[in-house]
Amino acid sequence: MPVLKIRRSLRRLADTNTALVLQRFFKTGPGEYGEGDVFVGIKIPILRKLAAEFEEEPLQTLRILLRSKIHEERMLALMILVRRFARENDQGRRQIYELYLAHARLINNWDLVDGSAPYIVGAFLWSRNRQPLYVLAKSPSLWERRIAILSTFHFIRQNDFGDALRISKLLLGDEHDLIHKAVGWMLREIGKRDRIIAETFLKMHYLEMPRTMLRYAIERFPESRRRKYLLGKI
Repeated sequence: MPVLKIRRSLRRLADTNTALVLQRFFKTGPGEYGEGDVFVGIKIPILRKLAAEFEEEPLQTLRILLRSKIHEERMLALMILVRRFARENDQGRRQIYELYLAHARLINNWDLVDGSAPYIVGAFLWSRNRQPLYVLAKSPSLWERRIAILSTFHFIRQNDFGDALRISKLLLGDEHDLIHKAVGWMLREIGKRDRIIAETFLKMHYLEMPRTMLRYAIERFPESRRRKYLLGKI
């Protein structure tokens, strides 16, 4: 069975000390956002090499990995899906997109979301109706909300900012720090490309933004401008 071959490869590369570091870094303790996630201790460059090696595995194998309790197995599956999506035809891309959304709640840490959502969900919806992102943005799942805003990174890279700004507005009142950081990051990316558009949004909303979101959004601004935002004097 193909999945057994992949798991044997992962076991050979696992490192207990690295696993302990990763479990602390990704907040897997009781009450933390990654509670219960299991790491075996494999770093990203190694996983990328494995993704290239196992790129041709069937979607059924990747589905099994996505449902794994082991973080690196889910990450490897997502890396392979991103690689596959980039070279697939429209039908193949749709299959990957649908598989991804069917497992969205299992894409349950920020590294899993950030390395996949723009390249699968954002890329698939680029030339399509983007309403699915608004459904995700209103989800009770932290990870689905993060998928919603991170998917707009694909649009931002094409200088299309509308959906990123609208979803940012929907998430202004979100209670989770990981959403504050994600929204601020996307606003910063918009600002790198069009400062006027970013500041138009910020001037309207910065006083109601969580502090972390604002700090991320204005990180690249000149110091004097940053200070005015932080002091509420724009």
